[in-house]
Amino acid sequence: MSCRSQHDANEILIAVHTADVGPWDADMRGGWWPEGEPTFPLVLGSDGSGTVVDAGRSVRHLAIGDRVYSYSFANGKGGFYAEYVAVAAEKAAHIPYTLSMMEAGGAATVGLTALQGIDNALHVKRDEIVIIHGATGGVGSLAIRFAKLRRARVIATARGEPGLQFALGLGADYVADGQDGDIAAAARGFSSKDVDAVLATVGSGLEQVIDSLRKGGRVAYPNGVEPAPKERTGIEIISYDGQSGVREFEALNDAIRQGNMIVPIAAEFPLDQAARAHQRLAAGHVLGKIVLRVQPG
Repeated sequence: MSCRSQHDANEILIAVHTADVGPWDADMRGGWWPEGEPTFPLVLGSDGSGTVVDAGRSVRHLAIGDRVYSYSFANGKGGFYAEYVAVAAEKAAHIPYTLSMMEAGGAATVGLTALQGIDNALHVKRDEIVIIHGATGGVGSLAIRFAKLRRARVIATARGEPGLQFALGLGADYVADGQDGDIAAAARGFSSKDVDAVLATVGSGLEQVIDSLRKGGRVAYPNGVEPAPKERTGIEIISYDGQSGVREFEALNDAIRQGNMIVPIAAEFPLDQAARAHQRLAAGHVLGKIVLRVQPG
């Protein structure tokens, strides 16, 4: 899509550089919508990066020429699979200097979701043992880094040797096979201390992971993880949605800078090959993020 969207006083117009490809995009393509009915024609893409080319009169913290990244879920004016997108300015932020434009294009949704899981839902503390279940996807890979930033001890679950090595490379202290391994035994092998918290980005194998938690432990998962964990006596189960706003982006930018973080990019496709990107997503075993390159360079 090459036409420029109209924008309101509180919105910015972004010339998109990189668009994120997430499983929620595939769900929307398949007919799912979070609430109500979508407006057609429908442009996919909940987040991405680019340059501000216009700003409404009420916008104060962003200006024309700024390099920004944004998370605007189910945006009524269309998504990031386009050359231009109009979003509310509060749902965008300056790109941290540690990230490239491409990395930032895949960082907003998963970064906000991962950080809010570690900080807001689980309130992870120093020296706690935390399991990141499903550690090789976009949320899980960043959650490892955020948990380590909080000085936690991290056990990461992944599938297969490449996934396990990928999680170790991101800073996990210990890894376990999340599908076929005995997670409780792995946790005991890591430490005599019981697991304090779990951040679950996938539902498969989650009940076995929760078996390793101490009484009074916490489990957090983003809404949409299926199957959702069952209630258990003595275990706090927390569901949440990643939120996008000025304060939320400030917290994310601080964490990214403090941790000198990178965003693992598993695959990059040009915009006109979005179908191939979705096919790659459906194939599974993605280590990091898949993105669409909208602009060269």
